Amino acid sequence: MKCLIVVDYQVDFVTGTLGFKKAELLDEIICKKIEEYRKNNGEVIFTFDTHTEDYLQSYEGKNLPVPHCIESTEGHSLYGKVAELIRVNDKCFYKKTFGSVELLDYLRTREYESIELCGVVSNICVISNAVLAKAVQTETDIIVDSCAVASNDDTLNRYALEVMKGMQIKVI
Repeated sequence: MKCLIVVDYQVDFVTGTLGFKKAELLDEIICKKIEEYRKNNGEVIFTFDTHTEDYLQSYEGKNLPVPHCIESTEGHSLYGKVAELIRVNDKCFYKKTFGSVELLDYLRTREYESIELCGVVSNICVISNAVLAKAVQTETDIIVDSCAVASNDDTLNRYALEVMKGMQIKVI
């Protein structure tokens, strides 16, 4: 079975407090991937950046003092057409930081033909979760489609993709 992980494609990263234009352009691309995986009986997983009202007191909040993806707010929700494609039985991981330990634990118990990641932000959460996937699925192709990820900084996006290539993550 193949697996698609949609990383943090949430309102606050697309049009909200940390939003950027290139993130908006991913909506249709990610939707096509979700539909393709479902058509081929693949598994679709979603991660959600998840913070509470005391975000600014957290380590991340002190280093990135922009409240975002606060639980129970619109900014925490999935964005656009992607939001319409989530299903009740899809695995969702709500994470307080860049990488999801719960996702790592889940992937440790599964066997996949491949794992593909898409979403935002490529140089923060996408790369973090790709590395975690690679750590527990050492013989599985971990794939990142460069057309299905983005960052608000094009240079950091390119660097992140190059670093992932160096870690034997397939960047297509």
